[in-house]
Amino acid sequence: MSFSTIVARGLVALGVVAAGAVTALPAFAAPADVALIQSYIGEWRGRGVLIGANTETVVCRMSVTQGNGDKVNYSGRCSLAGTQLSVAGTMAYVEENRRFEAAMSSNATFTGLAVGQKRGNGLVFNLRERDEDEEGKDLNITAQINLRPETIDVTFSVVYVENGDSLRAEVPFTRQ
Repeated sequence: MSFSTIVARGLVALGVVAAGAVTALPAFAAPADVALIQSYIGEWRGRGVLIGANTETVVCRMSVTQGNGDKVNYSGRCSLAGTQLSVAGTMAYVEENRRFEAAMSSNATFTGLAVGQKRGNGLVFNLRERDEDEEGKDLNITAQINLRPETIDVTFSVVYVENGDSLRAEVPFTRQ
């Protein structure tokens, strides 16, 4: 599997954590939960580093907008290692499940759902996935996005189960 393909898969996992596009997210949240999600509405930019066999700069942008009802939509794009990844979706507090949920889709034909928790005055979404590369080798993918009032910190890693080779990226975002 090429470096850029691994990076694309990792960024897809990152997008799952960030938010998403499964249309069936019923949201009947308390006013404070709605206000927390809506506090991220705006334009965000991020620049970080991906470390693996090579070191690459990661440059991202994200737009967070009001969705239907209490939902918040987002769309974003990251560039690195000659690869562009686009993600889009919705975040909401789902009262029925008593939790924050983010669903997403990407140009890498991936969709998924991440669960978020309140931490202090922000939200943290975590994702742990197991997948296979194009050669059938097992990958462990982990990602975390920490949404705080004026920053969003994203960290993800991809580890080959067989040999321990890995990629790790950290991308801090700031509001524009």
